[in-house]
This record gives sequence, structure tokens and C-alpha cells, in this order.
Amino acid sequence: MQAKILFGSKEAIKEEWIEIKNPYKNEIVSMCPSCDEEDAKKALFVAEEAFRENKHIKLSQRIAWIEDVIDKLSLKREKFARIITDEVGKPLKFSLIEVDRCIETMKLTVSSIIEMHGETFNSDAMPSGKESISFFKRVPVGVVVAITPFNFPLNLVAHKIVPALAMGNSVVLKPTPEAPLIAYKFAKLFCESRYAIKDALSVVYGDAKVGGALVSSDIPRVISFTGSVSVGNIITKNAGIKKVCLELGGNAATFIEKSCNVKDASKKCAIASFYNSGQVCISLQRIYVQEEIYDEFAKELATETKKLTVGDPYDQDTFVGPLISLEAVFRAKSWIDSAIKEGAKLLCGNTNQNKVFYPTILGNVTDNMKIVCQEVFAPIVSLVKVKDFDEALKKINNSPYGLQYSIFTNDLNLTKRAIDEFECGGVVINDIPTLRFDIQPYGGIKLSGTGREGPKYALEEFSDIKSVVIC
Repeated sequence: MQAKILFGSKEAIKEEWIEIKNPYKNEIVSMCPSCDEEDAKKALFVAEEAFRENKHIKLSQRIAWIEDVIDKLSLKREKFARIITDEVGKPLKFSLIEVDRCIETMKLTVSSIIEMHGETFNSDAMPSGKESISFFKRVPVGVVVAITPFNFPLNLVAHKIVPALAMGNSVVLKPTPEAPLIAYKFAKLFCESRYAIKDALSVVYGDAKVGGALVSSDIPRVISFTGSVSVGNIITKNAGIKKVCLELGGNAATFIEKSCNVKDASKKCAIASFYNSGQVCISLQRIYVQEEIYDEFAKELATETKKLTVGDPYDQDTFVGPLISLEAVFRAKSWIDSAIKEGAKLLCGNTNQNKVFYPTILGNVTDNMKIVCQEVFAPIVSLVKVKDFDEALKKINNSPYGLQYSIFTNDLNLTKRAIDEFECGGVVINDIPTLRFDIQPYGGIKLSGTGREGPKYALEEFSDIKSVVIC
């Protein structure tokens, strides 16, 4: 199946095509044109012209547009889920969940844009002021560039383009090279809607050269990117004076405190560590366990992990499917081997069948091992024995990342301390740091990025404040 370039409402193809292979079967499942910098510039020009034409279109049409896409996507739920599994190897049951979450993201966007408003302010509050009718309103920024990753190739597209379009902007989307077709099919739902706003959404494909042309241009006013720290750093340096919203991943951690329900915690941690084969920026990578319950928790976690079905992503029972590439497999194995040489204990896993990497638990891990210092993006979790919360807190915060952390405890004082002292964008109590609701403000601090996603908060990122004073 072929994805095509979308210059607004007009489709285009190129002579050179890029083939996408399913990570599990290694069969060609989609193709997309090989774009270049000129395609990026053309898409930006179309978006800029479209914004000039469309910026006064009523909110009611934008809402009707999104609601129409919701209806269309709901009817094609299974087909879209299949494309996700085809392109990135996500287990089919989780692909179906992703489609459902995409629909929820759009519904939340509609609710949020309806409730969005400005505020009045008192211009005579100080002696230098005077009485007036004073308020601010939110207005669209103009053109938004959205660059999305492979691990949630539909819902993370929705988290960017739907609030941007709802706010009245034009958008140029560059989806992940691993999953062009799902992004194209989603964009086509917008283009083919009877409420479509002409040329408001464009789609181009490609590598760093295409992304660089989009980012460095003076046309877009916001760059919204989800991906690696290295690319995020390049974007920050090249973007110039514009808003840059970055979600750059993390090194999620939790503390298992002795008062918690160990069975419940171990079951949840198995899910958090190995969901989507660990290819989630809030995948649980570090588990700090109080020494009194370390052996019990390690045993329970291994038991729960071995219950997970691994293999064919098209099997409805599969929990862990393939990694996105053989390079990811080789990286995972090398990091595990390195940790074992340094003294870590293998509790289970460290085997693979092609790109399917079995859930792996390492014990006796120390702070200087790469496996806990860097984001592994694979189904690997490390156990670290600690004396108490203070030791866990120090180790958890000793990371260049700061996306989401959690604690399992029945101690109210520790709960309060975790909320106050964890250095991250989100704290979860008695559940996994991998927990994310699409309605929440989502994002991190330090190297985990800048800005926040979640429909309400994305609408703020994709808008400017205009102050009005009537004397």
C-alpha cells in the first residue's frame, strides 16, 4: 500500500520510493515517496498560504471537521489497527487500543477547544494605569510543524495535528520513516471530510534533511517533536526564534517500599517494563526495591513476566512483539552483556528470535551501568536494592532525564515526599510510571524535553496570547 505526499489537498508522488517491511515477517507492507528539501519547502509554502486564506474560519467548522474524522476513524478501527501492526509490529490488541485512544484524543480536543477562553484583567489596578475594557484572547500561531515517532504512530500524530488544526493553524506533518502509511491514511480522513479546511494539512516523508528544512524555515511558528535527545538538540539549535515543544524520552523509575502490596506491584511492573516491547519513553527501566522485600519482589516479578505471551503480533494473546529493528536487538543484547560482565545477575530473558526480544530482568544492578544510566528502549528492566526511600530518591533523581516516576507505598508521608521531591514532569502513586492519560498535561524536565502535550495543553502551545485594551 502506497502513502503519497500531501501538499494540502493535492497528492503527489516521486520517482524514488521507500519500502517499509514488517518487523516480524520482514515482508513489504507499505511504501512512501522519498522526499527532499524542496518538498518540505513546498509543503510549508502551501501551509502558509492556507493559513492566510483560512484563519477566519469559524470554530464550529473546525469542530465539525474533527467530529467527522472521529466518525470515519471509528468505522475503520480494525483496518487502521492492522496498518499499525503491519508497519511497526505492535501487538494487534494494543494497536486496537491505540486507535481507540486516538479517537479519545480527538474528542478531548473538541471539548478543550470549546472551553478555551481568554480572561479580563484590571488595567486600573496600579496608579500608572487607567480604567479600560481589557482582556486577552488566544489566537492561532500560523504554521505548525509536527514530527512524530514510530512507537505510537497514530495517537502521537493525533496529539500534535488535531489540537493544532482545532486552534486554526495549518500543519505540516513529517511522520516517522518506519510508519508512513498510517499517518497518510489518518491525514486523508481530514482531507476527504466534507468539512475539510482547504490545504490546512500537508504530509511529507523523509530523513534528517527533510526535517532540517522544516525546522530551519522561517515559516513555521511552532515545532512539535517527539523523539531522541540528540535530534531534539539539533532542532533546538537550528529552529531559530519560534516555539519548540520537545518530548525527548526518559528513564522511568519506581520505588517499591516495604509497606506496599508486593504481588500487585510486581504485576503492574511487569506490564510497565515490557509493554510495547519496552519501546515507550515512560517504559519502566529502573526498579528500586527496599532491601527487606527485594527477594520476594524479584521472585514475583519474574513469575509475572514469564506469564506474558511473546511472539507473533497478529496473535490476539501476544503481549510482547518484535523490536522495530535488528539494530535495536543488537543494542539491547550488548547492554545486557555489558551489565552482566560488570556484576549484574540475569533473572530471566536475554534471548531473541530475530527481532522478537524476550522480556529481560537484571538484578544486582549498580548505578554506573549503562543499562540504568541511559534510555534502553527495549524490554529490559533493572532491579536495584536500596535501604530506604532516601537512598531510592537520590538514585532516581540522579538522571539527566525527568519524565515520569512512581512509588508503591502505603506510607502517606512518603507519598507526600515523592510528590514534592521527585524531579520529573509526572508522579504516579501506587501504579507504574508508564501510566499516561491522554487528558493529562504530559511532558518532562531536564533532557526529557520542554512544553506539554495533552489536548488542552497542546492548544496552549499552538496558540499565542493577544492582549486587547479598549479605552
